[in-house]
Amino acid sequence: MAMRIRGRDILERPTCPFCGMLIERPVEEPDLTLNEMPVGKCDCGAVYACDVTGHNLGTALTEALIYGCKGNWDLAWDLDSEYDYLQEEIKSYDYEDHLVVHGTMHKGRKISGVLYFIKLREGIMVESRPGDIQESGPRTHKPRIAGSTHEKRRSSKREVEAMVKKYQVGPLLAIAREDKRIIRDLQRLIYSVDILTRWRATDLLGQAAAQIAKYDPRAVSKLMNRLFSSVVDTAASSWGAIDAIGDIIAHNPKDFGGYLPRLFGLATDHELLPDLLRNFAKIAKQRPDLLRSKAYAFIPLLTHQDPEVRAYAAELLGAVKAHEARQDLENLVDDDAQLQVYRDGALHQYTVGKMALEALDRL
Repeated sequence: MAMRIRGRDILERPTCPFCGMLIERPVEEPDLTLNEMPVGKCDCGAVYACDVTGHNLGTALTEALIYGCKGNWDLAWDLDSEYDYLQEEIKSYDYEDHLVVHGTMHKGRKISGVLYFIKLREGIMVESRPGDIQESGPRTHKPRIAGSTHEKRRSSKREVEAMVKKYQVGPLLAIAREDKRIIRDLQRLIYSVDILTRWRATDLLGQAAAQIAKYDPRAVSKLMNRLFSSVVDTAASSWGAIDAIGDIIAHNPKDFGGYLPRLFGLATDHELLPDLLRNFAKIAKQRPDLLRSKAYAFIPLLTHQDPEVRAYAAELLGAVKAHEARQDLENLVDDDAQLQVYRDGALHQYTVGKMALEALDRL
């Protein structure tokens, strides 16, 4: 998050409280709102309204709901808080400069604005035309979201650890759909000294986070910030953190693809390069469009002295279909340097040449 200090105030660019991505300045949308407040939409699907005074939050909620429902007032009035949508606020928002001001004044102005966010539950389908909205099926009961009184499937540390070591995907995801606290137990395992346990834990954490994000994306956003902090904090172990970040994005690029720039920002640390490339490749296999424009920067890495860097650069270039790298990939086919590669819960022995061949097959 970009920030700077001016006197005692800290100025931040506003980010979505559900996914952590930077958001655009809200604008007027007269055809889709009451036209009393500017509104905006995050790439993760959350919408927000701007109350520049901070005293009309009821109107801000209404504006956000109607905007989220594409102008369908009937559906907006029928939605129930904490069942059909989640709510969050960003306070101390300065609409003129599109900044969050952690102080009372900015450029001589008193700052009291609020960005009011809502995120509709996944089951509500909103079509493109105002008034043309339908649900994905009849609501015979209210869906559970975090904080409800629905009886949850609980798990113990030992139970989660056993599931990870046996790579029991189904039972673990069943718990994740009911109890977001499984994040805590999975995060503990991503720091395991055993490489297979560590990679299984990051893989399953990514899959579990995709389930949890359906009912509490805030929990996953907080997890992502903790993981990034563990990477940059030299006093903490970052083992598995980059892989966990990569797996979370790869399993849910729609909601968490906005964290990619923060991953790119870590590339100045050459020791992290193999881990970063491995995870860029994971993400590219799911959403090649997120990395295709960066392909030119990865081609020189095919001649890097580290075989892991060469191998994962090849995998990444294949995933984004970088045809311009074909000759460089062909030059790697006879590279017999070995590395361990994680695939679907198991470790496999690969050569750099084999990774290059697989990349060429994708072109």
